[in-house]
Amino acid sequence: MTDTPTRPEPSDFNRQVIDALRASGGALSEGPFAGAPLLVLHTRGRRSGRAYENPMMYLELEGRVYVFASRAGHPDHPDWYLNLVAHPEVTVERGGETYPARAVPLEEGERARVYELQSEAYPQFADYQRQTTRVIPVVELVPAG
Repeated sequence: MTDTPTRPEPSDFNRQVIDALRASGGALSEGPFAGAPLLVLHTRGRRSGRAYENPMMYLELEGRVYVFASRAGHPDHPDWYLNLVAHPEVTVERGGETYPARAVPLEEGERARVYELQSEAYPQFADYQRQTTRVIPVVELVPAG
């Protein structure tokens, strides 16, 4: 028996996005995310310890990379966010590069500033915040090392 966590299969849609991202070197030219900045975030399950992969939009700002736990305005945080709060050591696949990182949720003042910039660039993020009463977390992915 091995101590390596097994990786459950993501949804068919997520698997297609991840496969297309990997095949393209990190930039999609067609489909619903064409031209959008996307990465694959690897997290570890907070209860199971299993490895998970999630494709998501990100914002690169001032040399830093941020992701948004919007869950499209759902009232609950996405599982990937709860997982990285419990286990902040993550792996990031972005632009054909893979690197270890530490996930650091932003404090409110900086969170609001970064979320506003994302909402200006991609108005659906403003819609997501209007659709929920929770404050959508913003997480910086700080490269390890």
